[in-house]
Amino acid sequence: MAIVMTNIGYLELFLVFLGFLLLLLLHWHQSRNLPIMNWPLLGMSPGLLCNEHRIHDYAIHCLTQCSPPTFEFRGPWFTNNNLLITSDPANVHYMLIKHFSNFQKGSNFKRIFHESLGDGIFVSESDSWATLRRSIQSVLKDGRFQQLFMKTVQEKVEKGLIPILDHVSALGIEVDMQDLFTRFTFDNICIFVLGTDPGVLSIEFCEESYVKAFDEIEEAILHRHMLPESCWRLQKWLEIGKERTFSRAIKVAERFIFQCISLKKEKLRRKSTRTMEEDEGSFNFLTAYMENDRGESTAGLEISDKFLRDTAINLLAAGKDTVSADLSWFFWLISTHPLVENKIWEDIIKANNTREIKDDKNWWIFSAQELRKLVYLHGALCETLRLFPPLPFEHKAPVKADILPSGHKIGPDSKVIFSLYAMGRMESIWGPDCSEFKPERWISVGGGIVHVPSHKFIAFNAGPRSCLGKEMTFIQMKMVAIAIISKYHIQVVEGHPVSPSTSIILHMRHGLKVKVSKRCV
Repeated sequence: MAIVMTNIGYLELFLVFLGFLLLLLLHWHQSRNLPIMNWPLLGMSPGLLCNEHRIHDYAIHCLTQCSPPTFEFRGPWFTNNNLLITSDPANVHYMLIKHFSNFQKGSNFKRIFHESLGDGIFVSESDSWATLRRSIQSVLKDGRFQQLFMKTVQEKVEKGLIPILDHVSALGIEVDMQDLFTRFTFDNICIFVLGTDPGVLSIEFCEESYVKAFDEIEEAILHRHMLPESCWRLQKWLEIGKERTFSRAIKVAERFIFQCISLKKEKLRRKSTRTMEEDEGSFNFLTAYMENDRGESTAGLEISDKFLRDTAINLLAAGKDTVSADLSWFFWLISTHPLVENKIWEDIIKANNTREIKDDKNWWIFSAQELRKLVYLHGALCETLRLFPPLPFEHKAPVKADILPSGHKIGPDSKVIFSLYAMGRMESIWGPDCSEFKPERWISVGGGIVHVPSHKFIAFNAGPRSCLGKEMTFIQMKMVAIAIISKYHIQVVEGHPVSPSTSIILHMRHGLKVKVSKRCV
């Protein structure tokens, strides 16, 4: 009797194993034409997690196997972690421009970002988003802010970047250009938004906890994208892993911002009168909102400390890392393409010869109007943004059920992600040389800039949500590029590894270690 029961037990185990094997074979058969293996229970998560270290290139690998480049990513069963991933320009145009009103950030985006970005412009929707956008645009267009912008960037280049590069070139030591550019842009954006200069751009290279906090927030947010919501919420509840770091980093960043808000309030209380010259030198976002709570820049907004916190952290996020990432990739590309660097140098000399130089020492300082004449430099920066967009992916979610041009059906509040990184490297968009760094693709036969539709060159977004700081970004990058190229040669340290980081901002994983030498002019 015992032998019979044992045999029945073995038979049951065999049948369970056989059933599991058949299930695997069925899933393999159904998944053989999918870009990622769809496992029972686990979905496509194993493939994603195994390639987390190269997630952006893995997205290209998956999307290029699909025609059109769009596929449904299926998360673990019962986790509601399915989403649609695309790099199809037709889909992007449909979501961002043609049917903009039906595609918002979605509830999933808000759950991921709300702790860090609050109710700021990157998270807000509909009327509140439109009001915030008008208020920010009003400040950006103000002549006093534009004067502050040009003055600040020039001074930070002249008194910050150049002395440091002179120092490291004289000593012959290595420097991390990505770290240098991050410090440069952090100081700048704090002046523009908070009216405070943290002074992290210095020869001492001091480490500040609030600067590191922003980097930790970015890493934790990408981690949330890759895990089912239930998993990262469990980590948050247990206060472990990335979620523990995220919570601490938020507190550090908020402490810094609220200190700046308090200092600005106290400063404005003490100053009952102000000359025009002082206004022009101190007009920033906090000043605009605190002093003009019934004006155009704040119409319809309640100027509370929370509003100031949310606005500040959104603008700091927009300005701190995007420009520094762009500049890092730009200098890596031109250091590995010396012919391009020489053409940029020729472009600078040509533009300089057509103007009157009032200060031989600071001849590298160009006005905003003069910067527009540097066509080849502009093409090289566009090419950098094509290959390495600072935001490698974007979120969308339909308000109502819809059908994309690719034929994919999407339900209300379903998750759609489009890969900007993949779009910049699609042969169907840019041709067979899509992986090459060629600034010439941006220059017309007549010597002007080639216009590429924003839904194909998506670095500054497209449609009504297009980037308000696009012009400022180009001005800042051009001023830095001219100053450095006209004075120095940048050489990447031999053997230094260069690859994209795993973050919501496309930093370099290991920074950009270089040797700096003076240019002989």
